[in-house]
Amino acid sequence: MLTIKVKDNESIDKALKRFKKQFGKTGTMQELRSRTFYKKRSVQKREERIRAAYREKMHAKYNY
Repeated sequence: MLTIKVKDNESIDKALKRFKKQFGKTGTMQELRSRTFYKKRSVQKREERIRAAYREKMHAKYNY
């Protein structure tokens, strides 16, 4: 469970912003959206391969 402790003299807006950032990093909403419909295993593997190739290309591009 994700908990955010509000620091002394910290506004609620800043605490909410920290919460949203940490919540986004957990990937909960992304997983929830991906579970809304069934995706075939072959399609899922193909998308993973495409993402991996993109990451590899970007890594090679920026790391001379």
